[in-house]
Amino acid sequence: MQPQPFIRSVNIGTARPTDFAAPGRTGIDKRPVTGPVVVAPAADGSGVAGDTVCDLRHHGGPDQAVYAYAAEDLADWALELDRELPPGVFGENLTTEGLDVNGALIGERWQIGDGPLLEVCAPRIPCRTFQGWLGVQGWVRRFSERARPGAYLRVVEAGPVAAGDRVRVVHRPGHGLDVATVFRAVTLEPALLPRLLPVAELPEKLRDRARRRVEEKAG
Repeated sequence: MQPQPFIRSVNIGTARPTDFAAPGRTGIDKRPVTGPVVVAPAADGSGVAGDTVCDLRHHGGPDQAVYAYAAEDLADWALELDRELPPGVFGENLTTEGLDVNGALIGERWQIGDGPLLEVCAPRIPCRTFQGWLGVQGWVRRFSERARPGAYLRVVEAGPVAAGDRVRVVHRPGHGLDVATVFRAVTLEPALLPRLLPVAELPEKLRDRARRRVEEKAG
């Protein structure tokens, strides 16, 4: 029997000055915290109490309230890059263990312990801030080719979350569209874009972008 997935760490970031992000500040440097942290729906910014989002044009808000990344994927990247990659280093709020984050379906719901109910809604798309923070040349392309982006989550029900909390998948929609496929469609494999159009659980901005690109290709 497979052990139940759990939250390895909860990570929050404070604004730090930088020359590789448009606002001149970034909250990508997230660090593990002890004790429970309240997660709640976000009108803008982060849905994780105490966390900072600086570039509100591209990050945060209801469809990017929480970012989850798998500890297993971090470990693989650490081996490939030959460097330590601690929880939170990819800017993730939740570092998970035992959970197939990239194989999660859009609209899938996770119950975190006795706390929040979260809904998978989109992959993380790499940007120059991410590349600048890691200091790896060609990182955006490299990350895109690997297609292990992690998932942005909506907050359906608020509640506290802490390291060690178990994660239960309580709902999986029937459309079969997972996080990795959406990521591949909007990055390097646009032939997959039509698969995104009927999935109502995707953020409307993402569906509109996919629709425009499909229409442009059709002429």
